[in-house]
Amino acid sequence: MTWHGEPLAGFDLETTGTDPLEARIVSAAVIEVRGDEVIRRRSWLADPGVRIPEQASAVHGISSERAAAEGRPAREVAGEIAGVLAGCWARGVPVVAYNAPFDLTLLAAELRRYGLPPLDRVGPVIDPYTIDRAVDRYRRGKRTLEAVCGEYGVVLDAAHDAAADALAAVRVAMAIAGRHASVAALAPPELHERQIRWYADWAADFQSFLRRKGNADAVVDAVWPLRAVAPANAS
Repeated sequence: MTWHGEPLAGFDLETTGTDPLEARIVSAAVIEVRGDEVIRRRSWLADPGVRIPEQASAVHGISSERAAAEGRPAREVAGEIAGVLAGCWARGVPVVAYNAPFDLTLLAAELRRYGLPPLDRVGPVIDPYTIDRAVDRYRRGKRTLEAVCGEYGVVLDAAHDAAADALAAVRVAMAIAGRHASVAALAPPELHERQIRWYADWAADFQSFLRRKGNADAVVDAVWPLRAVAPANAS
C-alpha cells in the first residue's frame, strides 16, 4: 500500500500576518486522516498577545476581540501544537502542510519567542504546494490552496479556516499521489528528501527570474520545510 492510503496528519495555521518570523498564531488545526475517514482532530484558538490586523481578520474571520476573549495564551497553544506534531512523527505519521515552510517556520518562531523547546525531529513532511509545483511545473494559473483544490477536484468547504484547510491539504496530497504514480511510489522519507531538492530548484529559478526583472538583490530562501529562526524575546 502506498503512503496515501496510510494515516496522514494535516496541519494549518491562521495568523496575524504573512511573515513567518514575525506573525503570530491565531488559530490552528491538526487533522489526522486515514483514507476518507478523520480519525483524530485537534483545533486551537489563541490570543496572540498583539492586535490582529484588519486585513488578516478579513481573511480568517477572527477579530482581536474574539481572540482575546476566547483564545488561550499563545505560549500554551504553540507548545501543544508542537507536541501534537512531534507525536505524529514519533508514530510514523507524515504531517501534510500546504506551503510547509510558512507554517513550520512560524511555529518554530513562536516556540523560540516564548522560550519553549524547539521542534526537534521534523519529518516526514508532505507539502502539496511544493509537490504540485514540481510535478506539474508548466500548468498555468494560481497555486493557492483553493486553486489547487479546484485542479484536483477537492472540496474546500471554508477556505482560511484552519481545520478546513488542514483537511483539504491532506486530500490534495492524496489526489496528487492518485494522479502521479511517481509521487505515490515514494516512501514518505524519500518524498521528504525529494521535496527539499524540488523546493531548492524552484527557489533558484524564482530568484533568477526576479533578478532578470530588475531586482538585482532579490534573495529567495531555498530551505524547506523549516527555515532558520533567530532568537526573539516574548512580547
